[in-house]
Parts: sequence; structure tokens; C-alpha cells
Amino acid sequence: MKLKVCGMNQNPSEVAQLQPDYLGFIFWEPSTRYFEGEMPTLPASIKKVGVFVDASIEEVLSSIEKYGLAAVQLHGNESPKFCKTLKKNNQSIDIIKVFSIKDDFDFSILEEYEEVCDYYLFDTKGKLPGGNGYAFDWSVLNNYLSTKPYFLSGGIGLDSASKLQAFLDSTASRYCHVIDVNSKFEMEPGLKNIDQLREFKKILTQDTL
Repeated sequence: MKLKVCGMNQNPSEVAQLQPDYLGFIFWEPSTRYFEGEMPTLPASIKKVGVFVDASIEEVLSSIEKYGLAAVQLHGNESPKFCKTLKKNNQSIDIIKVFSIKDDFDFSILEEYEEVCDYYLFDTKGKLPGGNGYAFDWSVLNNYLSTKPYFLSGGIGLDSASKLQAFLDSTASRYCHVIDVNSKFEMEPGLKNIDQLREFKKILTQDTL
């Protein structure tokens, strides 16, 4: 199982030393984890993900070029047409479309995105587009109709270990590609707890949750 650490801001270089598969940088200004300034040099094995919320095509493309992003995570109301246009302008970029879940979810909504996205990301529906710090009911994913790999996000921390193990042992996790963590591993917004992340990564890669 792959690991993504999102909300990179204050200590991305230290987090990168743990060799997660993905690092997420938020380019939505209202976020307390908003990233600006110079991108640190990161190992080539780590995919840099830019997180956007209803940004323009031009803004997303500019950030891809400026920061050398490997993927974009679309956290707003981006349409299938938006995703298609983005892919047309940069065919090498991976597009991750986010869908937020509270108690249930109509997975038929995904049909329009099947041909224009590379991954889905499911997180918890809350006041903010992400980083709300609590999990949705993962059993909803038993109703997942697609075969497209997805990221699982929303309030995942060290205290989620047994619950996450049960999920990964279930058929609902069949197409789960990445575990995405953020606020549960922070000492303050954008400042990650390296020791906790190291412990979580060890647990995750050993598949002994």
C-alpha cells in the first residue's frame, strides 16, 4: 500500500526523508497549509501532488510547470470537461479527482469522470475542502462501482490502525491504491510529526496494521 502525506508546508524536506510515495502541496490560499515560495529539492521517487480548489486551467498549468508536479488533486467542483481540458494541455500529468463523503454516496456520479481522471480520492465531507481531521464510514466503499484505483483520505492517524487493517482486509479496499494522511500527523497546520509518520509508514509497509 502506498502512502501520501498531504499539506506540506513547514518541513517537507524532513518528511521526504521518510520516502513516502506522494507529497501533497496545497495551492488554495484560504488553507492554513497553503504552500508558496520555493519548492525544496525532493527525491525523484516521490511524486509531487498539487492540490487545487476550483482554480483556473491556467493557474493549474502554471503551477505544474513551476513546481514540477507529477499529479494534480482537484478538490472543488471541477467538471469532467475541466479534467479533459487539463489532460489535453498536459498529457503527462496524473489527475486525481476528489469526492467527499459523509454518510453515503451516489457512486454513479463517477461515471462522467471515468475517461478523464487517473485516480479518485475519497475523503470526509466537512466545513473545509480537506484536512477536517475525521473519517467517514469506509463501509460505503463496498458500493464502489469502478475499477479505477483510488486514494483513501480523511482523519487517518496512528489511532486508525486497527480500523484501517479491517478495511484493507475487506473487499471494499480492492482498488485502494494510496493511504492519504494529513492533519492527524501535525503538531500545527503544515508542520508534520516525523516520528509519528515514521511509525505509521513502518506499519503500513509491513501490512501489519
